[in-house]
Amino acid sequence: MLPTRSTVHALKTSRNIAASLLCTLALLLTSAAQAESAPDLFPFEVSYGASMEKGVSLNGSAKRILTSQGNDVWLYRTEVKSFIADLDESLVLKWEDGKVVPLRYRYRLSGLLIKDRKQSIDFDWKAGVAAGDYRGKSFKVELQEGILDPLGFQVQLHQDVLNGKREMEYQVLDRGKIDSERFAVVNDDASGTDGSRSSLLKAEKIRENSKRETLMWFDPDSEFVLVRLLQVEPDGSKYELKLKSVDLGG
Repeated sequence: MLPTRSTVHALKTSRNIAASLLCTLALLLTSAAQAESAPDLFPFEVSYGASMEKGVSLNGSAKRILTSQGNDVWLYRTEVKSFIADLDESLVLKWEDGKVVPLRYRYRLSGLLIKDRKQSIDFDWKAGVAAGDYRGKSFKVELQEGILDPLGFQVQLHQDVLNGKREMEYQVLDRGKIDSERFAVVNDDASGTDGSRSSLLKAEKIRENSKRETLMWFDPDSEFVLVRLLQVEPDGSKYELKLKSVDLGG
């Protein structure tokens, strides 16, 4: 039986939101360290289960891998597998003085009932220019200190959380434009539905004039690994990531 128009529309809408969620807000972890000192990066591999519901229920998985390339250069990679889309996203970054310096960003999305999407960004810090391509259209952007990419800001966010910051703002280059990404962090001391208390640290993405809500929970007792991510759409649809396994390298 061919899918109905409403089912196709639901799949496309789910793919757009799920891809955005998994690309930009999943797996924000780096190292275990005391909040008063800037932690160093170390290799890891983390897997998550992904559940999505938008007219139809969809399930998938997400994986993030960080590996050292030597000389403070790291490869940060995302792999997402689901019924509606497969995603491959990667970043080569330089780790300098506790800060992420993006060097090479790549993104590719493909799947059911969608057109392939690709983006590339190469950062030339000596020349002060980032050159990229999105959906076959080239762009160049003048670089300023601190500008990040869609993956690099996630690493920086977690480092800032570990160092005690509770309000953060980042300038992120994506699709040829630089936008501000804002977050606030609070202790979730009463999240249980039965009145029980939780020691998890909760981060929220700050949006203006939007009913969309994105929340992230980190476990301070397990090296600040992201254990859950939840996005609620204005229509009530929910998209969620839950930790399945973690391998923290030394």
